[in-house]
Amino acid sequence: MLDPKKVRLGICPIGWSNDDMWDLGDENTFQQCISEMKLAGFDGCEVGHKYPEDKTVLKHMLDVRNMTIASKWFSSFLVDKPYEEVEAEFVKELEYLSYVGATAINVSEQSGSIQGQLDTPVLDDKKRVLTDEEWDRFTTGLNKLGKLSMEKYGIRTCFHHHMGTVCQTVEETTRLMENTDPKYVFLCFDTGHFTFAGEDPVKMLEKFADRVGHVHLKNMRMPLVEKARAEHWSFLDAVRAGAFTVPGDPDGCVEFDKVFDLLDKAGYSGWIMVEAEQDPAKANPFEYAKMGREYITAHTGLGGEVVLKK
Repeated sequence: MLDPKKVRLGICPIGWSNDDMWDLGDENTFQQCISEMKLAGFDGCEVGHKYPEDKTVLKHMLDVRNMTIASKWFSSFLVDKPYEEVEAEFVKELEYLSYVGATAINVSEQSGSIQGQLDTPVLDDKKRVLTDEEWDRFTTGLNKLGKLSMEKYGIRTCFHHHMGTVCQTVEETTRLMENTDPKYVFLCFDTGHFTFAGEDPVKMLEKFADRVGHVHLKNMRMPLVEKARAEHWSFLDAVRAGAFTVPGDPDGCVEFDKVFDLLDKAGYSGWIMVEAEQDPAKANPFEYAKMGREYITAHTGLGGEVVLKK
């Protein structure tokens, strides 16, 4: 059982409105999204593309619902762009996140990423592989960002391994972790992306549980992952088809109890976020949010008891 004094439960808005394909969930408003999050029993969320750019407006909207922002995605280009350019954009995000009470920023290296390319198969070895020199530039820059975010803002820089990027596999994520400073660079541990990549998320967590600064709980429908491989789907094709789902969905395959146990033993402190990029026309966001929250509550005690009429 995870300690509710140390671990908070949140959910990502991507189930309501997809950030890569804006037509998915175009009908769902920002206020509907955060109201349904709260109704389903969550205390926090990440930032989506429909969220107000004005940080004062965002904070007010969340405050009246007794919610807060946990973190936000940040696309870094440390390999392909000058560090100073990346840092300037990073600071803008940190100012925003600091105001709304976030504890983490989820950095994903997007140099050469194929995750948003509709016609590029995500499991066919088409993704970019970095040279040793590029790895050095990447990890050196990430250390600098991490030191800045921690020392000036008290916000954890959590690196998000992701399908279609230069840091997708266990081998790549291990190299990143071993070449960054544990005081400044944390892992945004994502059960779904490791599973999608053909890796065992539990084994990765066994190795780096003490480096985890933020958690994304995704479930995977493996028959669709296998179909994505066989039919050479892009990452976005897989999302549309429903490869991702929430904890508690019987169609999923991830062993979350082992994840909870390892996080508990490591003394994890931070947010655990439900995240599943699904088509809301096929997977009702509120129903799946409630499914995920009820599962996590039953297995960890987090989230309390929210009783809604059937």
